Amino acid sequence: MIIESLNKKLGLFHFSDEAPGSVFWHPKGWKLFMQLLNYMRKRQDDAGYIEVNTPDVMDRSLWETSGHWFNYRENMFITQTEDERIFALKPMNCPGSVSIYSQGLKSYRDLPIRMAELGKVHRYEPSGSLHGLMRVRHFTQDDAHIYCTEDQMESECVEVVSLVLDIYKDFGFDDVVIKLSTRPEKRIGSDEVWDKLEGALISSLKVMGLDYILYPGEGAFYGPKLEFVLRDAIGRDWQCGTLQVDMNLPERFDITYVDETGSRDKRPVLLHRALFGSLERFIGILIENYEGAFPFWLAPEQVIIANITDSNAEYAAKVTKILTNEGFRANCDLRNEKIGFKIRDHSMQRVPFIAVVGDKEKESSTISVRNREGKDLGSMTIDESIAFFSKENTYVK
Repeated sequence: MIIESLNKKLGLFHFSDEAPGSVFWHPKGWKLFMQLLNYMRKRQDDAGYIEVNTPDVMDRSLWETSGHWFNYRENMFITQTEDERIFALKPMNCPGSVSIYSQGLKSYRDLPIRMAELGKVHRYEPSGSLHGLMRVRHFTQDDAHIYCTEDQMESECVEVVSLVLDIYKDFGFDDVVIKLSTRPEKRIGSDEVWDKLEGALISSLKVMGLDYILYPGEGAFYGPKLEFVLRDAIGRDWQCGTLQVDMNLPERFDITYVDETGSRDKRPVLLHRALFGSLERFIGILIENYEGAFPFWLAPEQVIIANITDSNAEYAAKVTKILTNEGFRANCDLRNEKIGFKIRDHSMQRVPFIAVVGDKEKESSTISVRNREGKDLGSMTIDESIAFFSKENTYVK
């Protein structure tokens, strides 16, 4: 993997024996992380999701109700307080979401409810299986739980699949393989219900004209699922997004809604949806795919203003402040180094643009811009540079 060697140049994060499987994000890495987080928030807001947040530590009783205590306990971090209550760090966001849904009576008129959580989850993985950003013990998951009626399920699946594929395109992933996993031998629910759930997933793909690979018997015991596998620039496959139908948690937590007839015991369909999966892992995929040369809108540092001599330092700082106030992630390099060294250094760090300022630029209130590939883009006024960078600063091309 090239992540480790690239990270030595980029300085995004590190790992330590004091916290195995946990990421220490450095300033540039955290900017990248937050950029990804804010991007996801914007896309989810536009798609009609509401964002929630649930506790990291919850009582054993919740995990018993969800079934995780009996089926997943060996992967959970568990603690006991002085009053002998047993708590666990959440390995999943789902039970917390269901707890929020259960507060107050819900009507069919309220559905669908698209509840998103960018929540930190904690899973014990054996030390030997930990693998950089690709497999960690603590990570942020871009979960969403969609509560809908059976009649709404197909249209909600279409919306999710459309959002998933659209988001992947923003990162340059146009080659996506979709896998459909159907009913396993051991399962809950009748064949009639499974027919309906699997049919809704298949119909949503057909409506969109999408091909899929069938994996008979590979679904979870509580419902069928779709998996989205990305193929990167050099042909490697990465399993990322999922869309999972769940018949289990609505039953276990006894969540209902009032239907058109006034009946109060109608179970909602629950769809689990993750687009990136683990944000940490997705960042690892992006580092490898882009080889650290992130697109302008995503780059932790977008523009470096580098002065040629000390007499240009004040002007370089002024330009940096102007660009920063315009919303760009700009920094100035005022080190007492030759300009050629500065350009090489920041190009190796994959900064998208480097703006050089000397006496000529200071006198004419301009900057000389070049990209990280070394192409000279010429002289620009400050206003021209703002317009140029603004055009670059979008994931919609």
